[in-house]
Amino acid sequence: MSIPGLILFLLVLAIVVLLLRAVIHIVPEYQRLVVFRLGKCIGHRGPGLVLLIPVVDRPVTVDLRERFLEIPKQTSITKDNAPIGIDFLVYSRVEDPVNSVVRITDFSSAVIGLATTNLRAVVGDLTLDDVLARRDYINQTLADKLDEVTEGWGVKVTRVEIREITPPADVQEAMVRQMSAERARRAMITEAEGQKQAAVTVAEGEKQAAILRAEGAKQSQILAAQGLATALEAIYGVARSVDANTMTLEYLDVLRSMAQGQGTKFVIPMEFTRLLEPLLGGGRGAGSDGVPRAGGS
Repeated sequence: MSIPGLILFLLVLAIVVLLLRAVIHIVPEYQRLVVFRLGKCIGHRGPGLVLLIPVVDRPVTVDLRERFLEIPKQTSITKDNAPIGIDFLVYSRVEDPVNSVVRITDFSSAVIGLATTNLRAVVGDLTLDDVLARRDYINQTLADKLDEVTEGWGVKVTRVEIREITPPADVQEAMVRQMSAERARRAMITEAEGQKQAAVTVAEGEKQAAILRAEGAKQSQILAAQGLATALEAIYGVARSVDANTMTLEYLDVLRSMAQGQGTKFVIPMEFTRLLEPLLGGGRGAGSDGVPRAGGS
């Protein structure tokens, strides 16, 4: 093949390849092709194999995957006139490929401008404390307001996430002091609770000790009473075992003591005369009236 023929063959081959690339399109699952035929939108195609007419059809690729836009930090004024800086993320997903191409030119710039405007409106209705404490409310409110507008563009705003809230410097210092005071208050409460528990524990210990001492004294009294009863029983047993002779000797000892005194009169009980009968039985006898008498020679 001559050189001009080879050049012509390569040229035809390149044209065929270009035509095939213009005709045959492989569309992934996460993309769609919005087709314009002679300037008129005829809908979207895909996924899979899509055949288009070269020169006549013009495809526009649309990504259906969820994406996010980073909204730079915006300074907003709260209801109580406190300037506060907020930056956040907006997550969105294309649900209508045709409207996302036909109805909006630059979706990202439009969402950024719309988000900043709505952020100032939402923050302006809240105080500084509410802005710091109600992130979820701000996120949901912004997502709803953005979705109302982007729905006409074929885009769904799935969620909004505040990334950082920067209060004024004086507010930050006040928050630090408040945090320190709160920590000190918690420490004092914890210390007071500990002292209270310690006092309760000591009181319980003293109470138990007093109860044990009372129980010990009670047991000592019971043991002493039992010992006294035992001693009395022993004395009673010994007293019952004392015979008449022992009692007679005791009476004589008492009489001997009385004789040593200054008195001249003695009272002798009748029981004493009965006790002497065994001792005097050999030399003297008792009359019929029970009075002892001297015996005859």
